[in-house]
Amino acid sequence: MDESFREVEVMIELIAERGLAVVDGLDTPEDLLQLAHSIATVVPHRDSGPDGVTTIADFGEAIVRSGFAGFSTCALNPHTDRSGVPYPPALLMMSCSRAATTGGECVLIDGQAVYDDLAVSEPEALAALCTPRSVLFGGAAGHLGSIFSDNGDGRIIIRLRLDELARFASEVDRWIPVLRAAIDRHAIEFRLSAGQGYILDNHRWLHGRRAFTGQRVVHRVNGDPLPATGIRTGLRAWASSDAA
Repeated sequence: MDESFREVEVMIELIAERGLAVVDGLDTPEDLLQLAHSIATVVPHRDSGPDGVTTIADFGEAIVRSGFAGFSTCALNPHTDRSGVPYPPALLMMSCSRAATTGGECVLIDGQAVYDDLAVSEPEALAALCTPRSVLFGGAAGHLGSIFSDNGDGRIIIRLRLDELARFASEVDRWIPVLRAAIDRHAIEFRLSAGQGYILDNHRWLHGRRAFTGQRVVHRVNGDPLPATGIRTGLRAWASSDAA
């Protein structure tokens, strides 16, 4: 593993302050897993192996199955991981082992920027998006919650998916175009080369990707930050004084 990955304190600071750290030198899934264990307790995913690593690539017919579009070449709407469970993992760690031939750019959106934007420009929309039990995430056996919710510790968690496995109450559904517009305003894009990756706060950042061609292969690990890191995930609730 590249020497820069041993500077764990720097990555922790970036995640704590910005909710995002972009990293190099993740040449193998084992490198990603080693990095994950240095800052987090690994949380298994439905699609992961026993070690918690999920390999994401084009498996062809997966695109026709609800919830499996990631295993295709299609674009993915901005979302948070594991929106359909009561307590989604706080960190998402990704690495690329083979870049796409064309496309496949990562699309990331800071939920703090979206929340603050709506608080100023569309407060009625934000209020609707915070309404408890207004969205069913993950289908009938999923989680009934809201797009923005209080985590009980003075922070706000964003939870989102924009596919067929999200059902919005009417008072929320009318504001989804406004939410999408705010997401688009704050989206950043970048392309991962082999060995590159990122760590993000899954309670704060949305992630997606552009459609691609070729044999793009990335690896994913979910986790919760180790107590020693001091990382508090989620975003800060907006108050009127913030506009000053």
